[in-house]
Amino acid sequence: MKSPIIPDWMVKNKEGIKKILSRFGRKRILVVGDLILDQFIWGDVSRISPEAPVPVVWVKRESYMPGGACNVAHNITALGANVALVGIIGEGRTGQFLLSALEEAGIDTTGILQDQSRPTTHKVRVIAHSQQVVRIDREKVEPLPQSVINKIIRNIESKIKNADAVIIEDYGKGLITSSLVKKIVELGQQHKKIISVDPKKEHFRYYQGVTTITPNKSEIEEAVGLKIEDDASLKKAGEKLLKKLNVRSVLITLGEKGMCLLEKGKPAVHIPTMARQVYDVSGAGDTVIASYTLAVVSGAALPQAAYIANQASGIVVGKIGTATVTKRELWGEIRKWK
Repeated sequence: MKSPIIPDWMVKNKEGIKKILSRFGRKRILVVGDLILDQFIWGDVSRISPEAPVPVVWVKRESYMPGGACNVAHNITALGANVALVGIIGEGRTGQFLLSALEEAGIDTTGILQDQSRPTTHKVRVIAHSQQVVRIDREKVEPLPQSVINKIIRNIESKIKNADAVIIEDYGKGLITSSLVKKIVELGQQHKKIISVDPKKEHFRYYQGVTTITPNKSEIEEAVGLKIEDDASLKKAGEKLLKKLNVRSVLITLGEKGMCLLEKGKPAVHIPTMARQVYDVSGAGDTVIASYTLAVVSGAALPQAAYIANQASGIVVGKIGTATVTKRELWGEIRKWK
């Protein structure tokens, strides 16, 4: 029976998509952004604390995962491609732990600066019975001084020539500034590289001239000052952002409603969600921008890349924690399209 989700032109081109995925291993992506260590404390709840109306979590185990821009890089390596990471961490134990985890994953960390004046951004999530109970953040979000930004720029200059694309992952932790984005756009144009941005809603004015941007519904509403209530307003908001930022495409993530791709001069492409069961949306946006950008530089047309990214995120939200998807998992789902 024909799937109501996948259009015929995608189903008929599954072998073409397989060839796109096969090229992932020959690609290299430069990721610039906020580096985060995600810690998960897993346990059970059986009673409420006598000290306050909060659950008592009996800790069973702990796990650590690279988050933020680190998770984008981790997603890229999981899909079989190469990645170089540029960002900043602290000099303490948390930073060293994160650095070791990235190196173990095969990520090029030579573009990461260590700064004793800033802590490594560290998010602790307490999970009980597959539900997040509380999150604890340790971070410093003030913008970096220009002297440090200049060091970051030098690292980008040394990496961008060998990259097929640049991803800017903006979590609003102080690294992504207007001057930094302006320089990345300049370098991208100079070296003919596409630049994808996973945005922070407070920073939309920074992203002028990038290639593509992947906002969620609330982010694009704030960026263009328009409430999205139906397909018409969604299309209008996307077209306004295309014009406002002078970008090639906007890929809007809509949670349980899937995605919407808008390109200049082309009809909007609506992509329904492919998640069978949602356990955790942590890091889903990281998977979207990683798989979308990688698919584009591997020869996918933008609608193809959007469907690939949507399938990848559908797999990831079915996992607990900041997760990734492998190329084998991704093809395993795509091959079922009918």
